[in-house]
Amino acid sequence: MAAMDRRNFDAPDETRPFVGGMGRLDLVDTGDGAVGRAVFEPGWKWSEHIKPLAGTDSCQADHTGYVVSGRMKVVTDDGESTEFGPGDYMRVHPGHNAWVVGDEPCVTLDWTGFSDYAKPSG
Repeated sequence: MAAMDRRNFDAPDETRPFVGGMGRLDLVDTGDGAVGRAVFEPGWKWSEHIKPLAGTDSCQADHTGYVVSGRMKVVTDDGESTEFGPGDYMRVHPGHNAWVVGDEPCVTLDWTGFSDYAKPSG
């Protein structure tokens, strides 16, 4: 086994586009699970651009991540809400909606919630 592994999100193992061209998810397979970089374009909303792929009423992914740039508002199914921005660590449990705030793309890295994210249900 190699002592080090170098991966680059500009050459991902998989890219999943969001509905309506509103962004994409780039995944690298670490061997221990996928790590993702998502680019959410201005105007992106989970309920419009991922829900049709997920087939659930709210996002059921358990996110552990970091916001690189842009801003995102997240509202849980029980009404708790917060806004994440550049430099923020984020932990969001299953059962939420989210959308980009402002006119800048929101770029996030996620270690736990992107393996099945934006993957058509089936």
